[in-house]
Amino acid sequence: MITIIAATNRLNSNTLKVAKYYQNNLKLKGVDAELFSLEHLPADVLNTDMYGKRSAAFQKIQEQITATDKFLFVMPEYNGSFPGVLKVLIDACAFPESFFEKKAALVGISSGKYGNIRGVDHFTGVCHYIRLHVLPLRLHIPNIRTELDADGNLNQQDTIKFVNEQIEAFINF
Repeated sequence: MITIIAATNRLNSNTLKVAKYYQNNLKLKGVDAELFSLEHLPADVLNTDMYGKRSAAFQKIQEQITATDKFLFVMPEYNGSFPGVLKVLIDACAFPESFFEKKAALVGISSGKYGNIRGVDHFTGVCHYIRLHVLPLRLHIPNIRTELDADGNLNQQDTIKFVNEQIEAFINF
């Protein structure tokens, strides 16, 4: 199973739009993928689901994470890195069964001109530590507001080309 993680809890985010774009394009290639937005984490996850505790609300998330073979993380840039809520998800999930020896593709987005290069690099280090194998083709999409049309589709031909290349590599990874 593939799970796409929209790695922010911000409502109506560009991150979620990009995650849905990936989901739709995987479907066009005959590959189904689940989508999980971190806006759906339990509001009190830090108190209810850390250090071995498990709420009923997070248990459903844990089951989805455990059943996933491949993850596609779409991460916005927050303060020069990835969102802390993504680290909370990683920390709340059971170890090692959640991520150990599974596969991931990484996509960074930003409103600035670097496409979350540092955040993707930081998160790659976290992935290596939990033995989550990262697809070498990591994408960085800068100026995200100009990259998306009103329907949430990418509209720059070079970005679309690289996304399609990453999707093909991810399917075969």
